[in-house]
Amino acid sequence: MHAVLSVTTGRLYAGCMPIHLRAEPSDYAPAVLVPGDPKRAKYIAETFFDPGARLVNDERGELGYTGTYKGEPLSVQSVGMGGPSVAIYYTELATQLGVKRIIRVGTAGGLKDGLRMGDTVVAVSATSDDPIVGILTNGDPHAPTADWRLVELAARIARERGATVHVGPIVTSAVFYDTRPGIMKRWKDRGHLAVEMEASVLYTLGAIYGFEALTLATISDIIGDTGETVRISDAELREGVDRMMAVACDVAIAQL
Repeated sequence: MHAVLSVTTGRLYAGCMPIHLRAEPSDYAPAVLVPGDPKRAKYIAETFFDPGARLVNDERGELGYTGTYKGEPLSVQSVGMGGPSVAIYYTELATQLGVKRIIRVGTAGGLKDGLRMGDTVVAVSATSDDPIVGILTNGDPHAPTADWRLVELAARIARERGATVHVGPIVTSAVFYDTRPGIMKRWKDRGHLAVEMEASVLYTLGAIYGFEALTLATISDIIGDTGETVRISDAELREGVDRMMAVACDVAIAQL
């Protein structure tokens, strides 16, 4: 039994397990991979973990597994889509379940010229186009930034394996179907590599609660200057995600 911290009120509620992750601290490894999709969490556990990973959470359909990778403890937990959803899970993992390192493994829309379908992006920082970050910081200005040691390690491992990797800033948007004229081009012109929906929340909560945070993303579509998209095939996406996951698992268990 342990205390529960409300992300909305800041109050601690003693004597019960987390509301959305129905687990105890011993159920999770110190490092957790966090995809959005429950099916991807299951795929990661079955494909990349050593045999014998166990289901530790299925509340609300958000699947979590704990096992080992190369003999080292590792967990994976799906967290849904968008800032409000992922903030719940990142907070419960860090403040109630003892997790020290959270690595987002997801997809992103490519903005930068030269990005190709299936490339890996290592996000140094995440410009927040999501009001939740301002709520989390009480309106204080904040630059959501990854743990540099994890960034450096991920980029090095990816390059050593011959992967095409891009390191730099991305954008976290609160809106998937964004109809604002010219917004994608403005982000691109200011040097952003890609756009997704969760990284800035992860990095802000990492700063608030003191856990190590990193976002790795596979380019799933290329976004044109006027917002038009070209989507990757399912087979190409799986291949790109698998390359990213091999890097993410090694980074997750690294001793820094």
